[in-house]
Amino acid sequence: MALSTSANFIKYLLFLFNFFFAITGVIIMAVGLTVQGAYHNFRDILDAKFFSIPTFLVVIGSFIFVIAFFGCCGAYKENYCMTLTFSVLLILIFILELAAGISGYVLRNDTRELVSNALNSSMKSYGGENAGDITLVWDEIQVDFDCCGVYNSSDWGRANAVKFNETFLPMTCCRQQTGAVGYVACPDPTSATLRKTGCIDSFGDFIKAHAVSLGAAGIALAVIQFFGILFACYLAKQIKLQGVSSY
Repeated sequence: MALSTSANFIKYLLFLFNFFFAITGVIIMAVGLTVQGAYHNFRDILDAKFFSIPTFLVVIGSFIFVIAFFGCCGAYKENYCMTLTFSVLLILIFILELAAGISGYVLRNDTRELVSNALNSSMKSYGGENAGDITLVWDEIQVDFDCCGVYNSSDWGRANAVKFNETFLPMTCCRQQTGAVGYVACPDPTSATLRKTGCIDSFGDFIKAHAVSLGAAGIALAVIQFFGILFACYLAKQIKLQGVSSY
């Protein structure tokens, strides 16, 4: 006994959905890998929370390919068990993606505090004998984001008074000094050569923007997949009814 016209429509629509479902897997993995790449250079100072969510999205994206297989085969063969399995797995992925999206938005709200704590704690080790990575990370941040200190250049004196004061700063706090190495004395603190913006603003905004990307990707894809759950459940019901009617 054939499926009803509406069930057949849902069947082919679900099959088509799985094609886009596989694409969402690629998208969500791409978002996770992109954010991981953006954070990678700052792994020595950033909180582990900034890396757990993109890793979570990459794992979810890889599972999507397996789930898409069940959906395609179940819809094409009109197999109740495979379609039901697809529905259950899709619900699980929906929950996980929604959780990842919400976590991304929560992380966005905590970004400033987390970044501030990370910068304040790490700058104490700048220039130390065993702090080569932290020194390089701080230099990269101050150059790439055109900033100095956490809130301003005076933070260096408070955090590491042994090495720094108001005018004696890491060389990356100054825009000139081509070819210079080690520490340099910036000119007058009001000089245009001194980077006056605190890294909490420019660098913090960079980290926050990527946290927002994680949240948006997780929630947007979860909403799209919600319709796939409805299609799959409806088709599974129709296949089951077809099996009962054939007896």
